[in-house]
Amino acid sequence: MEPLKLTIEGMSCEHCVRAVKSRLTATAGVTVEDVAVGSATLRYDPTKTNIEEIEEVIADEGYTAFPENAH
Repeated sequence: MEPLKLTIEGMSCEHCVRAVKSRLTATAGVTVEDVAVGSATLRYDPTKTNIEEIEEVIADEGYTAFPENAH
């Protein structure tokens, strides 16, 4: 399992947190450690998913995500 810390733009409330956490939890190969307004900390199995797919799952909820060190 690879660690991943994401910055998530567009989140502003607990509803946002619940929506993102729910989608990440349902994603194969992802173990959610924490989701807060503006960020997520998780582990993922690179044989089951990748960073781009995780970003896409979050984008499907209406937010923009990128690895913390990417910007």
